[in-house]
Amino acid sequence: MKNDLAFLLKALYFSAQKHRHQRRKDTAASPFINHPIEVAHLLWTVGEVSDATTITAAILHDTIEDTDTTCEEISMQFGNEVLGLVLEVSDDKNLPKQERKRKQIVHSPHLSRKAKLIKLADKISNVHDIAFAPPDHWSLQRRIEYLQWAEDVVAGLRGINKNLEKHFDETLAAARQRLNEENKENP
Repeated sequence: MKNDLAFLLKALYFSAQKHRHQRRKDTAASPFINHPIEVAHLLWTVGEVSDATTITAAILHDTIEDTDTTCEEISMQFGNEVLGLVLEVSDDKNLPKQERKRKQIVHSPHLSRKAKLIKLADKISNVHDIAFAPPDHWSLQRRIEYLQWAEDVVAGLRGINKNLEKHFDETLAAARQRLNEENKENP
């Protein structure tokens, strides 16, 4: 247990350092590190996932995709299993955005069990933020489309964790309700 805690704290520190200059796209420009922490928290508290490898990979899940982190860094510091999970849930930023989105839908059913858990918690966090702390420049229509796309990705993750799936469904319903209310307020 002590070694697992040290491993998790090492991942938190590493991720915080890598994301230290990044902000979320919400109005408050909240620190980016809040997102991977939330993903790990959702896995632990909602999904009852206590596997240190999965939680560590959740904390690191955006480092390769969104920072200058290399595969070698993660492999050396956290091992090949964590690296494999991070790579499974990372988009290839060299591809156009629409292709990356399409690939997430196509590939989600084929992810490993642990990667599916991370991807599911990531989508819960993002769906919530799109509805309740959206990027300033996103139109209502773009946000509505994001929710549908997230639902399509999660369709391929189903059957992995009932608690996380239920939480996703509840978050998605609340997000859609919020966007419907916004649409009524600003037709």
